Amino acid sequence: MLIVSLWFNFGVPSTRFPPNPTPHPPMTTPPVIELRQLVRRYGSTDAVHGLDLTVRAGTCYGFFGRNGAGKTTTIKCLLNLLRPTSGTVRLFGLDPARDEVAVKSRLAYVPDVVAFHPWMTVDAVLTYVASFRTHWNLKLQSELLDRFRLDPTKSVKALSKGQRTQLGLITALCPEPELLVLDEPTSGLDPIIRREFIQTVIGAYQEADPERRTIFVSTHLITEFEGLIDEFTIIDAGRSVLHLEADQARQRYQRIRARFPGEPPVLSHSGILRSRCEGRELEIIARDHGDALLQQLRQHAPESLTTEALTLEEIFLATLQ
Repeated sequence: MLIVSLWFNFGVPSTRFPPNPTPHPPMTTPPVIELRQLVRRYGSTDAVHGLDLTVRAGTCYGFFGRNGAGKTTTIKCLLNLLRPTSGTVRLFGLDPARDEVAVKSRLAYVPDVVAFHPWMTVDAVLTYVASFRTHWNLKLQSELLDRFRLDPTKSVKALSKGQRTQLGLITALCPEPELLVLDEPTSGLDPIIRREFIQTVIGAYQEADPERRTIFVSTHLITEFEGLIDEFTIIDAGRSVLHLEADQARQRYQRIRARFPGEPPVLSHSGILRSRCEGRELEIIARDHGDALLQQLRQHAPESLTTEALTLEEIFLATLQ
């Protein structure tokens, strides 16, 4: 079985020597990803229902949801692996169904399950994939093989699940695409490699050309991508339930902790998502109305009162619970 992302290496077959410079887009460009009222139905079940989504160039966009929320189905519609039941899909302003080669030559995709021809070696896989690309960074390939400690002569069938994922990530990063689509990209990686990959490899990929390179990542490891996410959408049952820029989300969602001389007060406010009382201490998860809640709490003369922004994972949990 062939890795799904290999089929996205459309372009003019060429040698890897030397790499061709990648042209920059014009000054005014459409969104990298644009979905409008996307619907994908399986029988009588809507896996994706009326989804709107816009991803600007140069952002790291998080796509969060529970298992079965419709994340992978959405990604497959983006990449023309599934045809939408209705709605529109545009990548770089193009229709991926009509302009498949033009779209897929500008992106790379790593699915949640990675597979290659089992009779190939690691180096053979990389040579094969690179032959479909007009640009391939051999220096980066060498660096990533060393970083992941992958033996180029090793047979693919002898690789572990994590090693196959690492190889898939190398095939996605070396063409230095404009768009990197990642579906649970760190699945199977051990914690050390996972953290290094996210913080160093992904970060370096985008920093090399921050205005042009875009990452669209679907993951349940939200905490580990915390420092990279610029904007995100949370979907549930195929519908968007929250879309915010990351900094805006941290401003809107707060944890408030208060300690009182006696029993904590009982507050009623539309901004309270969740509250927990333990002895003389009160913890509140609040949205939007933090200042008003603080004012109410001060009226009860707390001994201490603190606030902190929620992490993106905590916002995710607060939204879906």
